[in-house]
Amino acid sequence: MHFSHLKRRDFITLLGAAAAWPLQAGAQQPAKTIGFLGQSTRSAASEWVAAFVQRLRELGRIEGRTITIEYRWAEGRDERFAEIAAEFVRLKVDIIVTSGTPQVLAAKHATSVIPIVFAGAGDPVGSGLVASLARPGGNATGLSTQSTDLAGKRLEILREAVPGLRRLAILANMGNPAATLEMNEVRAAARTLGLEVITLEIRRGEDIAPAFEALRGRAEALYVAIDALANASRIRINTSALGARLPTMHGSRDYVEAGGLMSYGPNVPDLWRRAAEYVDKILHGAKPGDIPVEQRTKFDFVVNLTTAKALGLDVPPMLLARADEVIE
Repeated sequence: MHFSHLKRRDFITLLGAAAAWPLQAGAQQPAKTIGFLGQSTRSAASEWVAAFVQRLRELGRIEGRTITIEYRWAEGRDERFAEIAAEFVRLKVDIIVTSGTPQVLAAKHATSVIPIVFAGAGDPVGSGLVASLARPGGNATGLSTQSTDLAGKRLEILREAVPGLRRLAILANMGNPAATLEMNEVRAAARTLGLEVITLEIRRGEDIAPAFEALRGRAEALYVAIDALANASRIRINTSALGARLPTMHGSRDYVEAGGLMSYGPNVPDLWRRAAEYVDKILHGAKPGDIPVEQRTKFDFVVNLTTAKALGLDVPPMLLARADEVIE
């Protein structure tokens, strides 16, 4: 087309496009928007966010340049998950990224079209997030943390750390299907080990203090089911456990940093790095329903020796030797 045939309006449009090119790293399509549904708080998840953003950057997707990330923080409150998911649908984000079963369920409830990537879900098939691990089938895919499968292993470690353990308390958020499944697994494992079980069922942060009050003197150790509410309240939970002289077992390292005794589970920053790779695939045009859910095979065992000392607990040297990390 000769220049003379261009209408002035088209020419101005062309100029505008040319001016925008350098911003979009060599004429790429406009920046894609990621809706980041954070399960707890920005400060609690800073390490996870850093791992996610760093991996995206390595894949050439740079925040503020080729991608925009809209962060929203739910502070472990169930009703916020639905509000944030609905907001992301209104904002027409290109992809929703989150972790935790209730969060994924809230996102799936809000949209069957926008792809959803989860950096971790305890039992994606059992909780109905995906049809199968090999063929998720819907608009969600990501990483399974096998929280339910690890329950037995966590109990074995706890028994080694607390010799003569007879009565076990389990704290779980009953509003989270994955935490409920995990609690049932722990119960079953405890039964085969001949342990007596006391369950502390919470649904909100306000339930934590009364739960510990009711527990007074009735247990010798506490198992905390992994969950956004527990995560957002992890300092309060561990302070209360220490006050009650209860050794605790958790599902990830961040609880142990917050004063928990031990954790056994996947490396969470690692899960977020992998989640970034899922995001990249989907932004390249892959359908979430076709990308298999990955199951973690490597788990970290972390021990907090400061907490052990405060509890007057001698962690057996054989157990310490097996730890991937000892916090002192």
